[in-house]
Amino acid sequence: YLARVFSAAYVPNEVLEAARVDGATEIRSFFFVGLKMLAPGYVTIFLFQLTSIWNNFFLPLVMLSDQNLYPLSLGLYSWNSLANIDPDYYPLMVVGSLFALLPLVLAFLLLQRYWRSGLTAGSVK
Repeated sequence: YLARVFSAAYVPNEVLEAARVDGATEIRSFFFVGLKMLAPGYVTIFLFQLTSIWNNFFLPLVMLSDQNLYPLSLGLYSWNSLANIDPDYYPLMVVGSLFALLPLVLAFLLLQRYWRSGLTAGSVK
């Protein structure tokens, strides 16, 4: 839904018409004009999905019975419960939290250029 609304509002017909006047086919104007303009929206949707899947807690807790298969969020939760008994788990929790956060920070930093490239909104006057 978010992709449909974004694409309907963000790609003006005048830009696609200008591509057709320049001799681009429908497929070429879709891939080289439309998708390039829609990259910030799709990157945003991707990052929303990545963050929600990466931080998912309840579904793995319900579905997985083997603790060796737990994702980082559930592993940190089990270490947190063990840290109340044994304080040696606190440094492990801090380092584990850092490792759990690094892929998300890296994805945001690497995909930030697509948000900056979304300045074509003013391409049609």
